[in-house]
Amino acid sequence: MTNVSCFTASAPAGVTNISTLEIAHPSFPAIRTCSGFVDQIVTLETGEVATFKASALDVSLPARDATGQQNLQFAIENVTGQAQNAILAVIDSDDLEPVTVIYRMYLSSDLTEPAEPPLRMVLVAPEFKGATMQVVCSYLDIINMAWPRDRYTTDFAPGLKYL
Repeated sequence: MTNVSCFTASAPAGVTNISTLEIAHPSFPAIRTCSGFVDQIVTLETGEVATFKASALDVSLPARDATGQQNLQFAIENVTGQAQNAILAVIDSDDLEPVTVIYRMYLSSDLTEPAEPPLRMVLVAPEFKGATMQVVCSYLDIINMAWPRDRYTTDFAPGLKYL
């Protein structure tokens, strides 16, 4: 696992890292949280301005290598019951659209853009204990990726229906 504070050694004095997580799905409004004690208003990579709620956020980033499955693990304190119900409803439903988790890291000196490219992942295993949510997200899940990528269905290759 890599350390979240990769900029700490080279950042100027007084500049801190701000980790943010966005949990999104079409069926509920985005859940946005950040590390620290103060809500942060930041600019996303799309140019949209968003508010991230302060939380006790603990992030364990995956190693950047070519292993089969890379996971991000995080824990968030003070998760509202509304957020918990929304995530569990999506997981329990037959909805094929995955819950997306986006990790962004900002420097306290520049909240106009992420300090690194965002990591987009898929929610794999949420676990709720009281007001704490612990989640594992999949990043570059090569093991479960279909091969060959193109599926030869009758829509893709109409001649198959005559076989």
